[in-house]
Amino acid sequence: MKLLHTSDWHLGRAFHRVNMLGAQADFVSHLVTTVREHAVDAVVVSGDVYDRAVPPLAAVELFDDTLHRLADLGVPTVMISGNHDSARRLGVGAGLIDRAGIHLRTEPAACGTPVVIPDAHGDVAFYGLPYLEPALVKAEFGVEKAGHETVLAAAMDRVRADLADRAPGTRSVVLAHAFVTGGEASDSERDITVGGVAAVPAGVFDGVSYVALGHLHGSQTITERVRYSGSPLPYSFSEADHRKTMWLIDLDADGSVTAERLDCPVPRELARIRGTLEHLLDDPDLARHEEAWVEATLTDPVRPADPMARLVERFPHTLSLVFDPERSPDDPDVSYARRLAGRDDREIADDFVAHVRGAGPDEDEQAVLQEAFDAVRADAVVREVTP
Repeated sequence: MKLLHTSDWHLGRAFHRVNMLGAQADFVSHLVTTVREHAVDAVVVSGDVYDRAVPPLAAVELFDDTLHRLADLGVPTVMISGNHDSARRLGVGAGLIDRAGIHLRTEPAACGTPVVIPDAHGDVAFYGLPYLEPALVKAEFGVEKAGHETVLAAAMDRVRADLADRAPGTRSVVLAHAFVTGGEASDSERDITVGGVAAVPAGVFDGVSYVALGHLHGSQTITERVRYSGSPLPYSFSEADHRKTMWLIDLDADGSVTAERLDCPVPRELARIRGTLEHLLDDPDLARHEEAWVEATLTDPVRPADPMARLVERFPHTLSLVFDPERSPDDPDVSYARRLAGRDDREIADDFVAHVRGAGPDEDEQAVLQEAFDAVRADAVVREVTP
């Protein structure tokens, strides 16, 4: 069976101030063409179909058109909700849409109920694990501690239990939206840290033929059977070095996996350039970036006059301007920036306590701080997904 694995469409999202809806529509057309040209047997979309819980109307219209075009192909499609989606909204009409061969899996309770698609070698069971917000689903899975690994392990227990009751040799595909250990993040994914831990080990998914992951925006291989497709389009300059692709997965009769990366259309190249303003304007080696979307980091010790206006004369698609002046190592601004670099919210809070009190938080205080951060995060998720 040939599977096309994609994820993280983020319909409705812009790239800085650039409306990406046209590029997203081009990707959908490319997806439909790829399904037809490669004789794909099933399409899997591993979450973050939309960029936010209440997407703009134009994004909803594009998604509606996408569903019709996929249904017209007669190729089954399985989709799950991601942490950017509203599971309830995305799942509206799922029962009816099922009849058209589009299977929306947004309910955590249905993790162990697969979509079964047969081929010449028997059945392939597709299990949809939508994004599982630990604080919201721990009761459903009967776990005491809300954590990503705990709830995913419980969901996979249901998957393996269902698979054990099926005919020997039944192949299986799991769609999941999570941060798996070994994956490389970018700046455009929303933080899903709970209890100070975001990543789950790949071993949680043992026992199935293929795991189609979503959430991280770079295409990557965790193991031969566990892969991220990445987003089909860039959504931050941290993705400048990404090759945007989908995975074409060939699932053999014995469950072995062969994978091929298929390129997605690129609306415009990304470039990150750095130096003084005069250097960026004069360096002939930068000519190759003149038609790219550009993030320019200026290192001038003193901020120059009208830097953006001057940059766009040479790089008309400059979207981001960053100031990182070269300073002496003993400059107080440098030392403060270095203290904050690479530190998360919890670590910054710990440092603040130490600065104010003269000693960092003890073990009990760290637990209280973490509970506070988790509560704020969970409350934000509830407010976003509640109609």
